[in-house]
Amino acid sequence: MAEVSRRSLMQLATTLAASRSVQAATFAAAEQSTAGKAREPSAPPAVTHALARWAIGSSPDDLPANVRKEATRTLLNYLGVAVGGSHHETVDIAVSALSPFSGPPQATLLGRRERFDVMNAAFVNGVSSHVFDYDDTHLKTIIHPGGPVISALLALAEYHPVDGKQFLSALALGVETALRIGNAVYPDHYDRGWHITGTAGPFGAAVAAGKVLGLDEQRMVWALGLAASQPVGLRESFGSMNKSFNPGRAASNGVFAALLAAKGFTSSEGMIEAKRGWAYTISTKQDWREVTEGLGQRWEVALNTYKPFACGIVLHPSIDAAIQLRAEHRLTPAQIAAVELRVNPLVLELTGKKTPQKGLEGKFSVYHAVAVALVEGAAGEKQFSDRAVRDPVVVALRERVTPTVDPAVKPEQVDMTVSLKDGKRLTKHIEKAIGSVDVPMTDQALESKFADLAEGVLPSAQTRTLIDLCWNVEKLAAAGALARAAALGAVGPR
Repeated sequence: MAEVSRRSLMQLATTLAASRSVQAATFAAAEQSTAGKAREPSAPPAVTHALARWAIGSSPDDLPANVRKEATRTLLNYLGVAVGGSHHETVDIAVSALSPFSGPPQATLLGRRERFDVMNAAFVNGVSSHVFDYDDTHLKTIIHPGGPVISALLALAEYHPVDGKQFLSALALGVETALRIGNAVYPDHYDRGWHITGTAGPFGAAVAAGKVLGLDEQRMVWALGLAASQPVGLRESFGSMNKSFNPGRAASNGVFAALLAAKGFTSSEGMIEAKRGWAYTISTKQDWREVTEGLGQRWEVALNTYKPFACGIVLHPSIDAAIQLRAEHRLTPAQIAAVELRVNPLVLELTGKKTPQKGLEGKFSVYHAVAVALVEGAAGEKQFSDRAVRDPVVVALRERVTPTVDPAVKPEQVDMTVSLKDGKRLTKHIEKAIGSVDVPMTDQALESKFADLAEGVLPSAQTRTLIDLCWNVEKLAAAGALARAAALGAVGPR
């Protein structure tokens, strides 16, 4: 009898334990479900449809004069940097690798004799436009919108004719799309390691290409959805050829998306804003107001800026300060004992390379950038060449450059102190660097930058023709003339 009782008690204990386990699991699951529901975001607006509807409903006459002007300046700057970068080793390798596989010769490789199919031309020109890190920059997001958007648009314009007025409108719409989407997820998206030019760029390229192709709202929604499926670029690539791959691929991805959508290739209706869509997958920040509010009234395109220096934008305040001090005091490297900088944390995060060995690495070295600016009084592409980063005078001076991180210093600011060997201390504070929205490059400065970049690639007369075509883009009967006028060996628009 005792044996039976013990057995019964053991069975009862086992049953109770199992019951408690089931109850605990059920309670935990319910708690998790409730917590999940509490954290679940409210239904976002139909962002993808809103962008598509706005893009297909916009006409060239809807663009304000300041937006048309800034879009034109974006075009001018883009062609200058793309032509200038067209014979960089990076571009040569890309052309060599893709030549056996490129399709019909539909589009120009800017600054070169070769012609590739539209998508491969868009890629190569996108690489060329970014390889010097000298392209346009939207300072709020650090997006370089011209490379993805114009590379796509210009290549397509040679295959699918479009007049200059429609071309500039498509350019503005594409850039606006990329920047608004970037605003919605920056800075979290960027801080996670994404190269935002490569991730937001395909949207802009798809809208610009889709506008030229005449997509309706449904097909533009699909184009945006297909673009959302093709984010490209990680910040780990900075300082290598891979960095310029990102805007190149963003350009070809955008064209790819638009061409497929034009033929009815479908996508989700909410690929940007859906719970498992683009924004929620790659960012913890989603500010949909940045995308939809004021469409057609508030223009991010008008805030685009252009680099006077051929490197990351976070270096520009330091370079500006160095060049100003050099000019004001006629400094020579032999006079300088030390250079101290107070900079925003982003400066060392992005440009902390102390001993760059190649020009591309120099673009991500605050030590090199300050030293070369003090030595040569400039920071163009020549100052970020292999020659410059190995120059003994520059190398010696960069050993005397000491940046100190200070979160109180904004990214657009710097405090520089140059200590001289005779005991003097020279200081310079930069509140807004040249090239910023507040201190923009003039039209004349942009032309000079273009001419400097094109020198050695195109004859001076061809360069002048190309500059004039950019300023008068809205008068062109066929915008593809821009690309053909930028081909090596061209004598003018054909």
